[in-house]
Amino acid sequence: MRALRYSINVTLDGCCHHEAGLPPDDESMEYWTAQLERADALLFGRVTYEMMESAWRKPTSGDWPDWMDARQIPFAETIDQAKKYVVSSTLGAVDWNAELVRSNVARAVQQLKEESGEGLWVGGVTLPLALADLGLIDEYEFVVQPVLAGHGPTLLAGLRERIQLELVDRKEFRSGAVAMRYRPA
Repeated sequence: MRALRYSINVTLDGCCHHEAGLPPDDESMEYWTAQLERADALLFGRVTYEMMESAWRKPTSGDWPDWMDARQIPFAETIDQAKKYVVSSTLGAVDWNAELVRSNVARAVQQLKEESGEGLWVGGVTLPLALADLGLIDEYEFVVQPVLAGHGPTLLAGLRERIQLELVDRKEFRSGAVAMRYRPA
């Protein structure tokens, strides 16, 4: 059975907007690349899928864009090549090595978890909230950024029931960010 891991950057005040934390550095890019490499497949909602595709899909020219520096290329290659599942009722089709999940998310995700392999990875805001409410997330990973954003979407806002977590790993970054991994207790 594959574990479903939810991973996200979050500020000290709970903001999980993708631009609210520290800019990526070598250490954080290596960390996130390694986390994605631990997954057999990525699970996205429509918004996260479209955002990730616009940033990390390799252009048809075969060359990475000029804005991307050498430390970002391993992450870009990892996410570009990864198998993806996209939960959406509004998209007509997906590509970028992706399959569309249209209905009965709970059943579809449970079936993905029952396959053999290393694990599944989910990011974003809305889909992870739904999966947490369904009790489908096996591990939570928060990279807490030493920033107070004062705005934005907050982590798991609207969760129906409290989820007690047990700390299983902790890593400090030179930037002051701290990655903490938890499992439901």
